[in-house]
Formats: sequence, structure tokens, C-alpha cells
Amino acid sequence: MKKSILFLTVIISLLIISCNNNSDFIKARDSINISDLERCVRALGSDSFMGRAPFTKGEDITVNYLAEQLAEIGFEPAFGDSYFQDVPMVKISSNVLNPVRFSGTGREFKYSTPDQLAVISPRTTTWIDIENSDMVFAGFGIVAPEYGWNDYEGIDVRGKTVVVFINDPGLYTGDTTLFKGTEMTYYGRWTYKYEEAARQGATGILIIHETKGAGYSYTVPRNSSVSPNLFPRSADGDPSKCLFTGWISAESADELFSSMGMNVSLLRKDACKKGFRGFPLDLKISLNIKNEIEYSTSKNVAGILKGSERPEENIVYTAHWDHFGIGEKENGDSIFNGAVDNGTSMAWELSIGKAFAALRNRPARSIVLLFPTAEEQGLAGSLYYAENPPLPVEKTVACLNNDLLLPMGRMKDVMITGYGQSELDDYVKRAAAEQDRYITGDPDSHTGMYFRSDHFSFAKKGVPSLFARGNTNSREFGKEWASKMVKDYIDNKYHRTSDNYEPEKWNFEGIREDAQLAFTIGYQLATSNSFPKWKSGSEFAKLRK
Repeated sequence: MKKSILFLTVIISLLIISCNNNSDFIKARDSINISDLERCVRALGSDSFMGRAPFTKGEDITVNYLAEQLAEIGFEPAFGDSYFQDVPMVKISSNVLNPVRFSGTGREFKYSTPDQLAVISPRTTTWIDIENSDMVFAGFGIVAPEYGWNDYEGIDVRGKTVVVFINDPGLYTGDTTLFKGTEMTYYGRWTYKYEEAARQGATGILIIHETKGAGYSYTVPRNSSVSPNLFPRSADGDPSKCLFTGWISAESADELFSSMGMNVSLLRKDACKKGFRGFPLDLKISLNIKNEIEYSTSKNVAGILKGSERPEENIVYTAHWDHFGIGEKENGDSIFNGAVDNGTSMAWELSIGKAFAALRNRPARSIVLLFPTAEEQGLAGSLYYAENPPLPVEKTVACLNNDLLLPMGRMKDVMITGYGQSELDDYVKRAAAEQDRYITGDPDSHTGMYFRSDHFSFAKKGVPSLFARGNTNSREFGKEWASKMVKDYIDNKYHRTSDNYEPEKWNFEGIREDAQLAFTIGYQLATSNSFPKWKSGSEFAKLRK
């Protein structure tokens, strides 16, 4: 009898604890509110933050604001006694001094930068002088043994300039057996193509722009080329990089290839065929670049809410703080405020952190709020953090990232960019069902967004990483309307001075739901013992067993 009473007492006590914990969780989740989201975006997207460019006064204003917000919500400094992690970097401003000259087809072409060519030098060398560099066409510029593909086989590009297509062959054929079909792999990213050209010994590389394959208009690489570019600092001047890298507009590429009797569209079709081989072009390129070089440090910002039982085990939330600062005037505005890129996601992250801090019973695992620098410059800040984490990366349970959160109101969907990569999808499904939402993959997976934001830095270290938000199906207006809103942003505001806070147009209800969703997933991870795994078909599965 006494044993039965004791057993019942234990069961009742556990039920009470469970109910109290559940009540604690619900109260914290429901504390995420629109007012906090609006207040944060209003500040971060204002002119007073000067476009949030690294190495500027705008950086100082931004990182101090984020540190103050972390302290205010109850997160401790993540880096010893500091909220800041210094990221050694070099800023290179590349000035192309004259028109870029192409010769060798019986006539000479002179193309202006940045409108016809968007070119920079990633090398810490003041003067880059390229005279009559032989040019070679190398298909998609891919070497992928696992797919039986090598665009550089049989051609020597050492000391030459390579011309390649953007994206993967699968996008243009619809053939699901080519790479991942229409879903971009990392081989399709411009960053990979630059890296591979350098590995092959090329002097320079030009990517032929094509809007679908790139995922954005030529305006994006154009604007990036006239802004200072940031790179991780290297003691040796980065001889592993090409002397120059860049994009050529579709119109300019058409003209050049036509002069050699070739059609770019037909050439792209040929390059999609297995066994295609690159070839020398009857062209030489000449250009002169002067680099202005500045060595300095930028700052990652992070706070931590230490776990009650296993503080070394941690869940990381990420949203980059940087944007493009002040640049060329467009419609009378020269400040790249980045209200959506990435003001809304920083607000999302701070709201999640505030909810965790509101819990009466702290989770077993730690919660880290990370705001990396230089995401717009090749994920440099998050890459540095992943290499130099305050907590062991092998103890990092998951990374939950967001970027480009559009304030379109409540959504029926949760779009997972990189759907099918890891078991985190299952956590999303459960949390989404509680909100009467469904899961969908990224309809624009050909743009390679999984490789374009800070979670990718963690994925490369083997940490299961999630990039999920409502994006494709408005509860109020439907799918077509949502698609139009996304297209309008990408076409008219992405990486432009028009990415501004618009309170009269914006609806934060969907971002609040996305924050509650991400809080729920993080809470489940932080209160469990499990480590989500990569799925067997993921290219990252081999990195963490």
C-alpha cells in the first residue's frame, strides 16, 4: 500500500512539473509580440544606422545597439566578458581604371564597368594589370567527381581567364539525374566557381549572368562590385585567389560570343551534356584595376543564456547584421537601409531570445544569439565564428537562421530552404502543425539560398542547420499574391536603397508566428538529450555521424 501511495505521489509530482513547464513554455512563447518586432526594425532600418556597413560608423552604431538589446533581455556576453568577437578582415575597394578591352576576333570591344562588366580583385595587391590574357570557355566551371562531371578536363587554364555559366546543368535541362535537377548544389554558386577557377590556376574568371540561374538581376553583382568588398584577412595576400573575378552581363556576353560565331543559349545547352569539353576562345582580355586596401576588424555580436544542466551543449540562432552602407544614389537615396535584409530577421532573433529569457525554468542546454558580420561578403563573420566558437562546435546541436523575412502577414506555409537535408524538418512539421501550417520546399531552390546565408557556415562544420519561414501562401491573399510580393522585393528592393521600413504597408503577424515557431523548435531541442542528424542523402551527412 505504501509503495502504491509513493508511486502515485511521484506520478502526480511529475505531472505537476510537466504542467508547470508547459505553462511556462506557452507563456514565454506567447510573449513574442509585434510591438517589439516593429520597434527593432524601425531602429535597425533607419537612416541613423547608416546602412550598417562593416568598417564604418554604421557598424559601431549597430553592434552597440545589438549588445544593449542582448543585455536588456537578459543574455550574458558570449565571448568571455564581451558581446563582441573581433573578425580580422581586409576591405578592398576595386577601381577599374579604363574600359575592359576584348580583342582577337578581328575587332576590339570596350566594355564599361560596372554596367557591362562587374569586376573586382580579391587580392591584397594595389595594382592589377592584365594584358592580353587568353580566354577559355569552361562550361559551368564545375569539378564534381560524385556526379561524374569535370568541366576543366582536357583544358589548361593556368594563367588564363575563364568564362563560365552560373548554376548547375540540371536547372536548364529539367533532368533530375543531373546533379539535383533544378535544385542548386553548391557547385552552382558563384563562390564555388571562383574557388574552382583559382584551384585550376586561372588568372581571372567571368560568370555569364542569367537571371534565373543567379536568382537575381544583374543589378546585384553590379552594385556589389562598386561597393567595398570584405574578405577574411590572410597573411600571404591570398595567392590562392584569382587576380580578378566578376560577372559579364547577358547582353555583353551575347555580343562577344556572336562575334566568334557562337550563340550563348545554344552553347549553354551543349554545356549541359555529359562529356562536354571546354575550349579556348579567340579572345584576349585586358584590364587595369587599382585596389584601395584597408586592414581592420569587424565584429560578430553574440549573447548566451546558459543551460541549467549541460551548458556546453547549445542551440545557435543567427541573423546577420551587416548591409551595404552608403553608396550610389538611386531615386535620391544613397543609404542601403536593409530593413528586410536583414532588419526583420534581427528582430525575429531578439524576440526569440527575449522569450527564452522569460522562462522561469531555464532549459538544460544553452541558447546562443549570434549576429554575424559580413554575411553580404561571403558569410565571413559566421565562418569565423564556426572556426572560433565560444562553445565547442561538436556540442552545437543545431543552427536556426533567418534572412529576408518579408512582413506579408500570416502565412499558411512554412517554407524550408534546404528541405530534406536534416531531421530538423521533423521538428518544423510538428511545430507548424500546431499553427495550422504546412511544410513546403523552396519553389526557387534553383537560386541556391541554402548556400547564401549564415546557417551554411555551420552546415559546413557538420551542424544540422535550418532556414525556414512563411513565404509562399498568404492566409489572406493566397499563393499568387505572395509570389508577387516576393518577386517585387527581389526585383525592386533586394540590395537596393529602396529596402526601407514601410510601416503603412507592413504586417508583422507572420514574422511573429515565425518567431514563435523557431522558439518552439529551439525549446524542444534545448530541453532534450537528442542531437538531430543529417539525412542520408545530404552532402553534409558525412560531417557528423
